[in-house]
Amino acid sequence: MEAVWRIESARLVAALTRMVGDVGLAEEFAQDALVSALEKWPEEGVPERPGAWLTTVAKRRILDRWRRDERFQDRMVELGRQIVEHDGRAEFDAVLEEDYGDDLLKLMFVCCHPVLSTEARVALTLRMLGGLTTDEIARAFLVPETTVAQRIVRAKRTLAAKRVPFEVPLGEDRDARLASVLEVVYLVFNEGYTATSGEDLIRPELCEEAMRLGRVLAGLLPGEREVHGLLALMELHASRFRARVAPDGSPVPLADQDRSRWDRMLVTRGMRALMLSLPPDPSQPRGPYALQAAIAAEHARALAYEDTDWTVIAALYLALARETGSPVVELNRAVAVSMARGPEAALEIVDALRDSATLDGYHLLPSVRGDLLERLGRAGEAREEFERAAALTRNERERVLLADRAARVAATGPPTVALGTVVTAKDVREPEDED
Repeated sequence: MEAVWRIESARLVAALTRMVGDVGLAEEFAQDALVSALEKWPEEGVPERPGAWLTTVAKRRILDRWRRDERFQDRMVELGRQIVEHDGRAEFDAVLEEDYGDDLLKLMFVCCHPVLSTEARVALTLRMLGGLTTDEIARAFLVPETTVAQRIVRAKRTLAAKRVPFEVPLGEDRDARLASVLEVVYLVFNEGYTATSGEDLIRPELCEEAMRLGRVLAGLLPGEREVHGLLALMELHASRFRARVAPDGSPVPLADQDRSRWDRMLVTRGMRALMLSLPPDPSQPRGPYALQAAIAAEHARALAYEDTDWTVIAALYLALARETGSPVVELNRAVAVSMARGPEAALEIVDALRDSATLDGYHLLPSVRGDLLERLGRAGEAREEFERAAALTRNERERVLLADRAARVAATGPPTVALGTVVTAKDVREPEDED
């Protein structure tokens, strides 16, 4: 039952939202169908097409509600008008059962509508499109279940109050709304790739859900290059999972990872998606996700850390910084510059970021600065920066790593390599991992 629900729930809720015009009501009817399945399937067996069974039951519940509730009469009239426009001879039930190919896309645009807060968009997307329970979402983000439930309830009420249409937007609105969808998928991935807080560095189930949504989105919008760029970025970063964490759960920096453990299938898929993200004319600019994917691809192409082409990566970060104006991207560019031209040149960039106060409270700024200072032989200053970084991070694994480095730095010589880039995933406003 759980497997069926995970597979079918998003399509079911999307189809029902098309019928009732309200995502909250759609989920209510979908849950009714699930309850009916829980009652009947143990005795009758799982039907050959469980998704169609659930849709049929939910559709009947909707028709029953329409017939007895005057509030739904207008919606029934509107649906009848759509049927006539679609095919004047079509049977009512046949049209209701038709699986429009863009229902899932419309549901994505609804769940990620800008009228909702970022936290609400993430929770609603995981609930409606991922089929996760409120408890599962709460455990994934280490927040109380009541908090997640309230976010979802408020999100549904907001969508209904604002009369957000169940449609794929057009024109400039479409570009802005698509950016919101991509942001939500990316936030889910990054929370899984490097957990904001808690004991675990990685939460693979969130990354897998984000990649699944990315693949669905790429199938629905094959002509959108940034969709493929985001998918490429996630696939390439996910390829490192097995090498990113030591047996004791501690993070393994990029320089120390066993690249034979990188998932070559995911690398191949990521490279294929990266090619689809490229503009037809090489002189045309690439989008932020495509640029970040290109950076991840440079790491994937290097069979050893020493083979990494840091000059190319620094150039890609410069293009990304110009595209986004993000101080986090500039911090990553500094790391790449340190590897291509040395720590002194990079320290100028990092000090400018520190002086601008744009990354105050962000633990990777002192972490990177400590790394550069250590390489320059300024051990005392480096230790202070690592201690500051350890105090700022909320992830326990990162805190231990930084505290250990602060303790060791005075007793050891300069490292042979830097941390590597601190980010090549996460929305360009935030870095995503210790690489």
